[in-house]
Amino acid sequence: MGLNNIEIPTNEYAAWLVNLKQRVRSAQARAIQSVNSEIIELYWQIGNEILERQLRQGWGAKVIDRLSKDLLEEFPGMKGFSPRNLKYMRTFADIWREESFVQTVSAQISWSHNCSIIDKIQTQQEREWYSRAALKNGWTLSVLIHQIENRLIDRQGATINNFSAIMPESKATVAIAMLKDPYVFDFLTLTETAKERDLENALIEHLSKFMMELGKGFAYMGRQYHLKVGEKDRYLDLLFYNARLHCYFNIDLKIGEFEPEFAGKMYYYLQAIDAQLKDERDDPSIGLILCKSKDRLEVELSLPKSGNPMAVAEYKLLPPAIASVMPSPEQLDALKDTLNNDLERLAALSAPEEKIIDDKKSLPGLKL
Repeated sequence: MGLNNIEIPTNEYAAWLVNLKQRVRSAQARAIQSVNSEIIELYWQIGNEILERQLRQGWGAKVIDRLSKDLLEEFPGMKGFSPRNLKYMRTFADIWREESFVQTVSAQISWSHNCSIIDKIQTQQEREWYSRAALKNGWTLSVLIHQIENRLIDRQGATINNFSAIMPESKATVAIAMLKDPYVFDFLTLTETAKERDLENALIEHLSKFMMELGKGFAYMGRQYHLKVGEKDRYLDLLFYNARLHCYFNIDLKIGEFEPEFAGKMYYYLQAIDAQLKDERDDPSIGLILCKSKDRLEVELSLPKSGNPMAVAEYKLLPPAIASVMPSPEQLDALKDTLNNDLERLAALSAPEEKIIDDKKSLPGLKL
């Protein structure tokens, strides 16, 4: 039988094709990362050489303008050699004196990430922390800026919890590092009279931003998740599954200050989740109580020393003075419609008038 006559198995070919596509994409990603790393290491070397010549040989600031002009003449298509970017290279090299850190961390994130870290962070310890966090979590530039501006370094791992008393040490360390206190919901515009259901609705309306604030590894399972416990119907505010911790993760929302009975209610919910949803591969479910305020001692006395892991954290919204002047989603939609209509009218006014052309008179050389 000739090769051309062999029938290709559809399922086998489809699986092979999917595998090949994944390998091509992985190779492309590695190639892009390799180019990025090479460029950032080059930028560090250029910055270091500028720094050395200025400090040791007394070259003035004008060397940057001259170098920019000469490099752009030689490489006109490369925007990275502007005077501004060369100054960033100098600062980059001045901040990171150890090339090994540049190779293993800084060169693995984008140049824009590095420039934002230079601009927004003043201490070396925090620069290193955010650089490593951006690399570890795969943050986009906008996420990095958000985390810097909202002081993630101070919030991460700050919850009051019972993890160390209940979980194995290695898992407790991971779980503690994943959580924050406070959680910043600056994308919400709730009023002082808002109720818990209003908070829940608002978080679901902004689910992608809420998930970004929660962090990596969370899969959304549902809101008001129904459980049948005996003859009673129970509803969980927000249920997630965490792929990194391999467990269900229940969030209970409270619009006011923490009360000790909240911990008892959470324990009950976690026991019900483990009884009905957890399988043998899952670890015990974790509970997070999010409240507007808390007393640390009261929380510590309320959390159980056995059973399910629990944590308590506060959340922060936009200040009322700002929230009161923020437009509602409906107002934003109306404004967008108005702007679109205005743009369409402007486009119509600025469009050239169409002229009716008599083909035979206007184009005498054209035979029809």
